[in-house]
Amino acid sequence: MTPQGMNVLVLGGTQFVGRHIVEALLSAGHRVAVFTRGRTPDELPETVERLHGDRNGGGEGLTALADRTWDACVDVSGYTPRQVRASAEALRGSVGRYVFVSTVSVYAEQGRHPIREDDPRFPPAAEDVTAVTGETYGPLKVTCEDIVGEVYGERATLLRPQIVAGSYDPTGRYTYWVDRVAQGGRFLAPGDGSDSVQVIDARDLAQFTVMVLEGDVPGVFNLAGPRLEWRKFVDVVGKATGADAEPVWVDAATLEAQGIGWNELPIYVPANGEQGGLMDVSNERARAAGLTLTDPLTTARDTRAWSAGSPQKGFLTPEREAAVLAGRG
Repeated sequence: MTPQGMNVLVLGGTQFVGRHIVEALLSAGHRVAVFTRGRTPDELPETVERLHGDRNGGGEGLTALADRTWDACVDVSGYTPRQVRASAEALRGSVGRYVFVSTVSVYAEQGRHPIREDDPRFPPAAEDVTAVTGETYGPLKVTCEDIVGEVYGERATLLRPQIVAGSYDPTGRYTYWVDRVAQGGRFLAPGDGSDSVQVIDARDLAQFTVMVLEGDVPGVFNLAGPRLEWRKFVDVVGKATGADAEPVWVDAATLEAQGIGWNELPIYVPANGEQGGLMDVSNERARAAGLTLTDPLTTARDTRAWSAGSPQKGFLTPEREAAVLAGRG
């Protein structure tokens, strides 16, 4: 495989992580084709080849990929074994390396500190499971990883990103905090400031993906960014947005008593909780392989520059926040 001018197929590619990967590949001088259902907005450059189909339809949904070859494939949209089995087997003889974007949610012991690539995963979900829920998401990704490894062997690379931050993010999880601090004033800050925040900038994930393809690198890699205490994270976001904002720390017990959890305070995970290790993910293997990390200040600043002009998903409402803060005096 030549490091420059590769032909790369991206399964997905028009949204968030996939879009960043496509943009990074183009910037590195590679040619890109994306395979999507064609149902979501597409703002990719005209130089990207569009192929349409649906992996949920099995082999029949992949006819657009027939009689074609690529140097590599990046799968950012495989969530169920049915989808991944179809594409992995259909492309077995058509691509060189198959890079599967998985998740740190595959790890079964999420209270470990830190979480490393060789830690136990959840038992794999059955291949006929198609419902993606909070409970099935991790086990489904385990099965998908196993399928890619089975079909491609040393030609497989598994990427396990943590929460991804940056522009184009439809989840709004990281963006919520950047936008809330940017509003200024007193705001609810979870815990006592000593818990950890750890995300991966989407651009770092994308650049690592390009590096893996160019170097034909096999293996399994956690992709996690710098680990900050919440008090440091809040300070960084404040500097990035230039806002006059005052954190009011509300301990985990009070939040639980108020019924406020992840769905209202995204990316907050108590360090000593059952999932505390998800904010302590080792990136040592990936960094040794070439992962570089964007400074958290830059991630926050650039995310805000994008989010300021883009409608965002809501989490903790102003009314709920005010009620909790009123009880804090």
